[in-house]
Amino acid sequence: MKPQDLTLQPKTDPLEIYRYRDGLYAVDLLTAALTELDLFTWLSKNPSDKAAICQNFNIVERPADVMLTLFTAMDYVQNRAGVFHVTETASEHLVAGSPWFMGPYYAALKERPVCKDYLTVLRTGKPANWGSYKDEKAWAKAMEGDDFANRFTAAMDCRGVYLAQGMAKKLDLSGNHRLLDVAGGSGIYACSLVAHHPHLGATVLEKPPVDEIARNAIAKRGYSEKVSVIAGDMFKEAWPEGFDLHLISNVLHDWEEPMVKQLLAKSFHALQPGGTLIIHDAIVNREKTGPLPVASYSALLMNITEGKCYSVAEYEQYLKEANFTEPKFFQSVADRSFMTAHRT
Repeated sequence: MKPQDLTLQPKTDPLEIYRYRDGLYAVDLLTAALTELDLFTWLSKNPSDKAAICQNFNIVERPADVMLTLFTAMDYVQNRAGVFHVTETASEHLVAGSPWFMGPYYAALKERPVCKDYLTVLRTGKPANWGSYKDEKAWAKAMEGDDFANRFTAAMDCRGVYLAQGMAKKLDLSGNHRLLDVAGGSGIYACSLVAHHPHLGATVLEKPPVDEIARNAIAKRGYSEKVSVIAGDMFKEAWPEGFDLHLISNVLHDWEEPMVKQLLAKSFHALQPGGTLIIHDAIVNREKTGPLPVASYSALLMNITEGKCYSVAEYEQYLKEANFTEPKFFQSVADRSFMTAHRT
């Protein structure tokens, strides 16, 4: 069987199609903050740091951070030495009492399920049900069922056909030989990397039932000779050793900071000395002022997972704590990027 050509490029740019989907929840978070919290009116009178905002509104740090990053990227708030102020745009259009106040216009949207979910997420820090489907479990639990795991993995697979090669084409892997793709889903990223770097062999680490989904997807693409699958829980079990390249793609954004640190520590422990770690994701800039499409995607993630889009500075700090060296940031495609770091 001839392997699927994963180096094939589309003739057109799908950027806006990605952005429509990834930014879908941002308006609901804005609506919740405007109509339920009246955040901007309060902030106009009480410029405050994040801790004070959390205390006043009885909300949790992780979703508050995502919310403030989004509104900074939208240019509705401005972070001045850690203190958040409303911008002129917000003062005119998002603060009650202004002749141009838009609150009543947005009030008609506040009964939207995702908008209502945001209030719970902001106050508890716990993710809502997947896509606000009331008969669906939270994402991490839902992934243990065959039906949801198949649907979710298929969604990430079709996205990865384009995103994976955007990363693969920018990597110099001439000095690497064995790739471990951690929580690699369908294996699309592992397959794409070996397609672009034929000297590589790859293994996908996935927990059941996704491990079997990955085996089938890899076989269907014709990459079984180059890409294998190992069943395992990335949190509960030791990672397989003997790999000089680790890929963690679109994984860390699903988890809170302590879990992110745990995964990076496990990578350092299992990776061969001299090996390379690749973190591929949607990454917020160092100052947490954007980019807006990434901040909008982070709002979606904050609602349905335990994580968010982390910033360059946050990843640098986590990598340093895990004893990785030489972190570097690279832009990829469709508002995605990746960082590399090394195990000495």
